[in-house]
Amino acid sequence: MAIDEEGPGFIDLEFIEIDSETMLSRARSFYEQMDRRRTTRHFSNRDVPRELIELAIKTASTAPSGAHLQPWTFVAISNKELKALIRQEAEKEEARFYEERIPDEWEEVLAPLGTDKVKEHITEAPWVIVLFRHSKRQREGGFAPTYYSQESCGIAAGLFISAVHNMGLATLTHTPSPMGFLRKILQRPKHEHAMLLLPVGYPAEGAQVPDLSRKALGEVSDFRD
Repeated sequence: MAIDEEGPGFIDLEFIEIDSETMLSRARSFYEQMDRRRTTRHFSNRDVPRELIELAIKTASTAPSGAHLQPWTFVAISNKELKALIRQEAEKEEARFYEERIPDEWEEVLAPLGTDKVKEHITEAPWVIVLFRHSKRQREGGFAPTYYSQESCGIAAGLFISAVHNMGLATLTHTPSPMGFLRKILQRPKHEHAMLLLPVGYPAEGAQVPDLSRKALGEVSDFRD
């Protein structure tokens, strides 16, 4: 059925249909590539060009978002002194978390992953990206709310991680608890809230990952054919 939107603000969708065999081939290839993605905490300090980080952020910003508000800011940091300060403050918070605040149930599932209060990845990786979620937006006369900002930023983060893996680099999703110090250090406005800290770079020589397996399709899906 032909659709004819009245009024300004609409353009034709650019959609190139491909044959079913190519669709399946692409789907399998992308799955196999992403299935090799692993999270490591061991990074090389080898340089990564800024253009690659820019492209990963641009890819993330293609994510759908509530009312197309794109309620995110990706702060990309390569400055060594700034990364050292972030690590210092992150490790303070992590020490309190692991020594004073961690619930038994959380400690139980973190133990096999080998995480602790030491966060070398912040200073070892050539880039650290902090994803800030916007809870408000500027408009004439002040501020107004954003909509579905948590969901929107989650989708953008997934695309960022996929882009990083696709270009042949590694990343890690780190959530210092609490994360308020990141807004202060990076001088972001009060309506922006740090959501993820993502080091990006090449894996270190001899980098290791936990010996884990992913859930099978039947464990993560429910088809109603």
